[in-house]
Amino acid sequence: MSTATHGGLTRPDGTPPNRPADVRRSESRAGAIGARMFNGFSHVFLVVWAVMVIYPLVWVVMSALKDDSEVIREPLSLIPDRLHWDNFARAWGEGHLGAFFLNTVLVLVGSVFLTMLLGSMAAYVLARYEFRGNRLIYYMFLSGLTLPIYLAAVPLFKGVYNMGVVFPLLGPNKHLMLIVVYVAWSLSFTIFFMHSFFKTLPNSIAEAAMVDGASHTRLFFSVMLPMSKPGLISIGIFNVLGQWNQWYLPTLLMQSVAGEPKNQVISQGLIELSVNQGYKSDWSGLFAGVTMAMLPVLIVYVVFQRQVQSGLTAGVGK
Repeated sequence: MSTATHGGLTRPDGTPPNRPADVRRSESRAGAIGARMFNGFSHVFLVVWAVMVIYPLVWVVMSALKDDSEVIREPLSLIPDRLHWDNFARAWGEGHLGAFFLNTVLVLVGSVFLTMLLGSMAAYVLARYEFRGNRLIYYMFLSGLTLPIYLAAVPLFKGVYNMGVVFPLLGPNKHLMLIVVYVAWSLSFTIFFMHSFFKTLPNSIAEAAMVDGASHTRLFFSVMLPMSKPGLISIGIFNVLGQWNQWYLPTLLMQSVAGEPKNQVISQGLIELSVNQGYKSDWSGLFAGVTMAMLPVLIVYVVFQRQVQSGLTAGVGK
């Protein structure tokens, strides 16, 4: 049996001997060059992406500090000739963004709180307790993620109108009605996210609490819910962002009615601010309104960025 395959020799197990040192060095250099090229491409891509994201934000903020003539004359300029802080006061007062902002905060506080409470309770039961119909109920909640809200526009509007006949506070143009609709709209994703998170929590702690005499309610609120804080913060931020930027549902259900106080939210206020200009352009006021609508959610995300990231990766690390 011949064993001469590489330089006339082979190892006893039939494998060729080690490659020459110059071959290993060349392969190492080729790998290092490939890694540097990939890192360079990644950095260029990230820089381009950062510019694409940051430039529009900076452009909107700086345009809010210009006057109308400067916005039209130099629309892409980032440095205004003079800072016009009165644009924000005009948009807040004359544009009624103050009232729209307050309406949005009222709706958001109620809807996010109820979404997190009901969603976490439902997700906990579906994730930690086995009973007949568990998977069916879970998949029914998930089916809400597959239904475009536009397909439900007509039955949703009709249902809200009929509900308002019986319960006036749940009728059109009411804050409580919009809170209920927001909760129903956000519940599917909240349950989907928290269901996966509750699955990762250790059973030993829950069993120890039950041995100590904790009821199921106390186990949930005193033990399991605090342990799921990273997940709650993450899904809470997603709900805040999604409901703050929601435009279709308020436009469908919070229509302006003559003789009634305006209960519209800030996304509707921006549209009204742009449409009601008519022949009188107030681009600086519109940019100021967009800036005021954009900054709260931007600040929320920047402040809670680490908590969101830890919540998204907590289930993977457990």
